[in-house]
Amino acid sequence: MLQLKELAELYERHRSAAGARVKEFKLRGRHFPFNTHPAIMGVINLSSDSWYRESVCLSADRAIHRGQVMCAQGADVIDVGAESTLAHAVRVDEELQNGRLLPVVRALSKVGVPVSVETYKPEVVRACLDAGASVLNLTGTVETEEIFRMVAAHEAAVILCYVEGPNVREVGDFDFTGDPTDRMYEFFARQIEVATRNGVEKIFVDPGLGFYYGNLRDSDVRVRHQMRVFLNTFRFRALGFPTCHALPHAFEYFAEEVRSAEGFFAMLAALGGTDLFRTHEVPRVKAVLDTLRVY
Repeated sequence: MLQLKELAELYERHRSAAGARVKEFKLRGRHFPFNTHPAIMGVINLSSDSWYRESVCLSADRAIHRGQVMCAQGADVIDVGAESTLAHAVRVDEELQNGRLLPVVRALSKVGVPVSVETYKPEVVRACLDAGASVLNLTGTVETEEIFRMVAAHEAAVILCYVEGPNVREVGDFDFTGDPTDRMYEFFARQIEVATRNGVEKIFVDPGLGFYYGNLRDSDVRVRHQMRVFLNTFRFRALGFPTCHALPHAFEYFAEEVRSAEGFFAMLAALGGTDLFRTHEVPRVKAVLDTLRVY
């Protein structure tokens, strides 16, 4: 059982990192004060393979409407993806990804919504940035220099996802033992160096808590790992850039109340110092963050 003692000990071990400030920047002309006010990213899935059914939109009109609804509910950024990260999901080529993504990106960007696009394919990156995307949610580690130069040319932001492999669809066995923070920190430090060398100024780091679980059968191991990473998030602040977290679900524990899971994990993520909350459940997460601000 997680208790205050463990939180206090964690803070004392890494006190210097807890006081670090991260870079703040603008998206679509709006300033994001991450050091004092975390932001919310609402999720839209354009693939029928996506497992979170409430977020699936199979037409551009439906996706645009959902994006507008989530903004009204409190989302600051809308993240769209055209290929599911599930191991069994169908691979989606560049042409089909662009066909799904571009109408949504154009429409939401046109009304001032900061749009994030999740992909690892350079041709999709180029087309979506040209269409007005403000953020690249990068789920791969190949051809990154070319991708970073495109991001820099558009003065966009990039989310650097922790990926052990060429992309999130091709990852190997993940080590769930011990504290993963140090190896994630080293990965992010290397990626940040490459990104900044290629002109990128707006960066998020993302520990990738929605990945790597295809072959894991022990629910306790997975959830313990997720909770540990959330609570250690403040240690990434020493990198100088904000942290984005995708909020998981722990089906085995929440069962029919699974839609409430993101609110629970949002609490842990907030305690750890998360700056951007990637969620399918915008109203629930907003309520958690608003309540924490009362204290």
